[in-house]
Amino acid sequence: MLRKLLPPAGPSRGLAVAQLTNAIGDGAYYVCSVLYFTRIVGLTPTQVGLGLTVGWTLGTLASVPLGHLADRRGPRGVAVALAAATAIAVAAFALVRSFPAFLVVACIYTICQCGLVAARQALLAGVVDAAGRTKARAYMQSTANAGIAVGAVIGGVALQFDTESAYLIAFALDAATFLAAALVLRRLPRVPAVAKAGKGEPVLVVLRDRPYAVLTALNSVLMLYMPLLSVVLPLWVVGHTGAPRWMVSVLMVINTVAVVLFQVSVANRVHDLAGAVRIVRLSGLFLLAACVVFAFSSGNQAAWVAAVVLAAGAVLQVAGEMMLASGYWEISFGLAVEGKQGQYQGFFGSGIAVARTLGPLALTALVIDGGAVGWLVLGGLFLAAALATGPAVAWARRSRPVPSEQAV
Repeated sequence: MLRKLLPPAGPSRGLAVAQLTNAIGDGAYYVCSVLYFTRIVGLTPTQVGLGLTVGWTLGTLASVPLGHLADRRGPRGVAVALAAATAIAVAAFALVRSFPAFLVVACIYTICQCGLVAARQALLAGVVDAAGRTKARAYMQSTANAGIAVGAVIGGVALQFDTESAYLIAFALDAATFLAAALVLRRLPRVPAVAKAGKGEPVLVVLRDRPYAVLTALNSVLMLYMPLLSVVLPLWVVGHTGAPRWMVSVLMVINTVAVVLFQVSVANRVHDLAGAVRIVRLSGLFLLAACVVFAFSSGNQAAWVAAVVLAAGAVLQVAGEMMLASGYWEISFGLAVEGKQGQYQGFFGSGIAVARTLGPLALTALVIDGGAVGWLVLGGLFLAAALATGPAVAWARRSRPVPSEQAV
């Protein structure tokens, strides 16, 4: 099974192994961290939420500068250093006993995590040829989901014991997996650093790239499926449908298993920017259809009927998710200025962070309060963003040299 999750031997496999390794630790951390900080350390849920919000906000702002650092110093070394720094930050959580200490460590942790994503993407662009980047990214996504699922089981064991020692073991595992990922990344080929910006040339070119900024914003809208899955659907299932509560877990399992099994196959359909635009348009239709189906799950239906409708919506949603990811991976790499992949991937990733940060509040107000109408509005928003991707890619192509065979 593991061999099927990993690409053939080479740099892509090293990147996938590194992703799988630290995803296992992350899965354990995500499951039990909040309860550790509230039940063991004694922080309030509000303090934990505030600390993480501040941390991820700073991490988002740091993505572009750290991505630029990866370009200038070489992405392999920067990725290794940030993976090791993340491990240290996770270990430091064990020393936290107050909110100020938690805030400091959380900020270091999130900044390192966001910078690591940018550096790792720049490393991928440097060690994998352009034709293979989307497929390599698909393997990384597939292995990440598998790793998080395994880690979640480990974290669940820590939750069951509900002791300080059990939680700290989960944290230690997370720190160890980041160190292991650093060792794996260190074995990848070295990517040369790019030259310093010339006189009169802006250092952070991506901040002046308006077409790329528009595409990042459109992707942020489409990435609202993330808080939809993790925040809105659980609230919807429990409060607005007759389905049993365990359907929340079933919907998560459907999503995780589908991405592990089929993400690479979906990505194989994308070979250039034109193909990326087509599959993003299709993803908008699937996400719209998923929202329509979810809207029909409410009401006084029998439990099994509501469960079937929710499962059908989850299948449509994950299909749209995989198409969207495959298309925008190709777009984010293909339209980045050569030699600037670090800062471009850092900027693109910041849009995803915005969706994760603002999405829960916005979608809760839209869907939970708005009901079926809210679902339809959200589906329309997904479709509109997907359809707008084509003109935005065409605009971006006109502003930079892209091979003519990739015309949209």
